[in-house]
Amino acid sequence: MEAVLSAALVLVSALLIALVLMHSGRDSGLSGAFGVGTGQGPLGGGSLVERNLNRWTIAIAIVYVGLVVALLKI
Repeated sequence: MEAVLSAALVLVSALLIALVLMHSGRDSGLSGAFGVGTGQGPLGGGSLVERNLNRWTIAIAIVYVGLVVALLKI
């Protein structure tokens, strides 16, 4: 069980890192490469994409915390 949770934690960690890097910061970050911060990117309107990116990041962060707590309980 511990091995399965550890493997899931590694995958969720990589996904969380990628999502955080997608956020636009002061210098636009990786999101500038995909047009997330602008309204003229390939993904459509910037505000809707940013909002969904925020939701996904929060959801994956909650899963990450849950996995860490589960691993501590074992």
